[in-house]
Amino acid sequence: VMTISFHQSGRTLFPGTGFADEIGTGPGKGFSVNCPLPPGTYDEVYLNAFKQIALPLIRSFGPDVIAIELGADALAGDPLAMLNLTNNTHADIVNGIREFDKPILATGGGGYDVENTTRAWALCYSALCGDDTEDNPSPLRDDRLKPTSMQLENIPPAVDAIIEKIKQTVFPIHSL
Repeated sequence: VMTISFHQSGRTLFPGTGFADEIGTGPGKGFSVNCPLPPGTYDEVYLNAFKQIALPLIRSFGPDVIAIELGADALAGDPLAMLNLTNNTHADIVNGIREFDKPILATGGGGYDVENTTRAWALCYSALCGDDTEDNPSPLRDDRLKPTSMQLENIPPAVDAIIEKIKQTVFPIHSL
């Protein structure tokens, strides 16, 4: 089993865990992958981290089944977390995972704005069924949010540093 988690950093959100250096121990070392993201992380940066971390690790690990927890507390406006995603990112991730052509077990999780969470989950399940594609996007998709100048200046370098740390600590374990 390999777990790959993208979440708001434990520096700014309870329970204060899930840091990039928490990678498992013993025979499980390198099979717990945490990508802690700074508050304000937006779609493009999140998707870049997913593509650079999750996709190569999934490819290398070669799972028989992929389980995904569709945590919607990363959506902009969620009263718990302070990430700034649209539901488009969730659908894009689901579409990326579908490309592995493996059985997918998808569950809901997180998300404390009922309307946003419901719409995100509906979009994700639509994507799981192949009804949200680049050529035929779902009407459930959100309008893109424009990052602020502060987000554009601060978030990408912070996330790039996290990506590099994960690549240095976890990727060699998987011959990447």
